[in-house]
Amino acid sequence: MIIIYHNNNKVVATESANLDVLAKANNSSIVSSLFEIAKANPDDLLVWCHMSLKNQLNSTEIEKIFHHRRILVSYNPSDIPFLDESIGYVEDSPFIKINKSVSFPTWQMSGMVGGVHSEVLLALKNGIKLEKDFDYFLCSLAKLGMPKGLLCYSEPKLLKNNAHGLTKKASIYVLFQFVKQHYKTRWTFLLFLNLIFYERKIKLLPMVFALFYRSRTVNNYIKFDSINVQSSINRNDKITLDVVIPTIGRKKYLYDILVDLKVQTYVPTNVIIIEQNPTVGSKSELDFLTNEIWPFAIKHRFTNQTGACNARNVALENITSDWVFFADDDIRIEPDLIQKTLDKINRYGTKAVTLKCYQNNDDASARDSNREVVFQWGSFGAGCSFVFSEILKNCKFGMGYEFGFGEDLDFGMQLRNQGCDILYFPEPKIIHLKAPVGGFRTKPTLRWQKETDQPKPSPTVMLYLLFNNSKQQQLGYKTTLFIKYYKLQKIKNPIRYFINFRKQWDRSIFWANELKKT
Repeated sequence: MIIIYHNNNKVVATESANLDVLAKANNSSIVSSLFEIAKANPDDLLVWCHMSLKNQLNSTEIEKIFHHRRILVSYNPSDIPFLDESIGYVEDSPFIKINKSVSFPTWQMSGMVGGVHSEVLLALKNGIKLEKDFDYFLCSLAKLGMPKGLLCYSEPKLLKNNAHGLTKKASIYVLFQFVKQHYKTRWTFLLFLNLIFYERKIKLLPMVFALFYRSRTVNNYIKFDSINVQSSINRNDKITLDVVIPTIGRKKYLYDILVDLKVQTYVPTNVIIIEQNPTVGSKSELDFLTNEIWPFAIKHRFTNQTGACNARNVALENITSDWVFFADDDIRIEPDLIQKTLDKINRYGTKAVTLKCYQNNDDASARDSNREVVFQWGSFGAGCSFVFSEILKNCKFGMGYEFGFGEDLDFGMQLRNQGCDILYFPEPKIIHLKAPVGGFRTKPTLRWQKETDQPKPSPTVMLYLLFNNSKQQQLGYKTTLFIKYYKLQKIKNPIRYFINFRKQWDRSIFWANELKKT
């Protein structure tokens, strides 16, 4: 490990670095210095720290944080981010609103303190420009690297005692530049419009200057495949696994997935089945649960209350194993899926993963050609995910989302806010049959169905936005929805449409707040 101390502009001192390399680095920017040191020390971990935080650097935690080589970590001890919060107008991912009290996935990096392995820098080759601005370079590296498999985090354990400090803040010109270089060009114009609409700011010059920068969104030079991933986190090989399956009216499909689980090379310990049937006085139709012999214990619960959120919450109360496989009742899996997934989980040292799940008639290779690497997932799949059960003790599926949309996304945010990242595994794959029977046998009656002004977006979507997104993200979503929805509705007069849309948005907020009470 090499520790590099700097003062925002130059490298000031290092620990464990070759003196000749340091002398050469001292005449260069921090970014250039990092690459020089990386070339001379290709097998080392590089840690940077601002001189003002030298005494706060938590050296004892660094090896635990970098448990494999494909990790980029930093921490901003200030409440002021490098890029303005207006970036939320552009991006609606969970990587914008950072929970700074836990390890949190994000591309928003800081030059104050952080680290990366030399191999990561050397893998870039000509894939990224060596910026003079250290913070801009780190944010750009993370933004481009995350979809390619670089795992990036805000990590408070880098510093002792919740240390605080000053940090740099980018100008509005730099913000527009970053948007132009890392998003589609239309987002540059949308940022400009959102600043006018919601902040009464006209930033014409920053927008115009940004248009002269070349996009960095398409970059085939950045590849991290050559960097071996083998986590140093020690896990017990003899783990136990519970499988959670909510089901309603899908007897044949449920039987098929149970058979798939029966022949697994790594047999689950328990299968928790929550059977729903809304007909009062009805009984279970799953006779095969007791008529056949299964190599795992079956915990069967029958309820007349329908709804996936309730069913999964009932299942969560019955979990006793180390890990949980959240499954749907209409999926099919290969005999070695559980074993392969657990092996891969150990390699990455992660606590939550979502597997690739596709329909049998999909051209999966074409549809997911850009998702063939392990990367940080912005969502969560309640029917195709593995989660470490210890994390689940403080989580549940929000009942406000019942019969709507957003419960998966919200559950994923609950995991992240406990310091649990969610990785996407392209292998092994799950086939989702999308069974034509089951589901909601009768269309649920929603409380807002008789509203004169139907809420837009759906109140459950709004509920997610209010719980998990920043103010700027909420307003940015409002703008894009306003633009996209125009061609789908009947009102073509722009003024009438604007007035009507505002009413629908307000009703959505009203009902979302009502759902909070559920």
